[in-house]
Amino acid sequence: MTVKILDCDQGSAEWHLARLGIPTASRFADILAKGEGKMRARYLHELAAETIRGTVEPESYSNVHMERGKAQEDEARQLYAFMTDREPLQVGFLRNGRAGASPDSLIGDDGGLEIKTALGHIQIERLKAGKLPSEHRTQVQGNLWISERAWWDFVSYSPGLPPLIVRVERDDDYIAQLVAGVQAFNEELDALVASLSPRDALRRAAA
Repeated sequence: MTVKILDCDQGSAEWHLARLGIPTASRFADILAKGEGKMRARYLHELAAETIRGTVEPESYSNVHMERGKAQEDEARQLYAFMTDREPLQVGFLRNGRAGASPDSLIGDDGGLEIKTALGHIQIERLKAGKLPSEHRTQVQGNLWISERAWWDFVSYSPGLPPLIVRVERDDDYIAQLVAGVQAFNEELDALVASLSPRDALRRAAA
C-alpha cells in the first residue's frame, strides 16, 4: 500500500478535508475498545456524520491541558532535535488506504516522532517507568502501520524536568490486529452510511 503524505498545516481546512470520514491513529484505541464500546460507537457515528454531510464538525472544545500541549510541542521537538542530532520533518497528514495519521514529525527515512506533554507528577511517573505508556501504544503502533516505517520515538515532555525519549519498534502482530480492527470498523461504517444516506431516507419516508 502506498503511503500518501500531505504537506499542510495540521488543523487547516486542507487537513480536515484529507481526514474526513476515515479513522485516524489518534482514535485507533477507541476502535479497539472493549466492554460496552461506547467510545467506538461514538467514533463510528462521528465518521458517519462526516461522510454523509461531506464536512467535519467545527472543533470548539479545548481545555488548559490541550492548550498547554500545543504551546509546548515545539519546545519538545526542538529539544529532541538537539539531544538526538536529528532533524524532525513536520508534515500534515499521512494516508494509507482507508486510514490515516497526523504524526508530530517524520524522522529520516525510517522513523517518526510522537510528542506528549505532561504535568509534573505524570512526567515523574513516566521517567520512573522508562517505557512507552500503555495508553499510547495503539497510537504509536498505528503511526508505524500508516507510515510503513520501522521505528517511532515517543517523547514525553514537561518543562523543567528531564524529557523521556523511548524508541518503539514495530510490533507486526499487534499491527495485524489493528489492521483487522480498522477494516471491520470501516465495513461497519459503510453499512451505517448506506442505511442512512439521504436518498434512502427519502425513499423510506415516501413508502
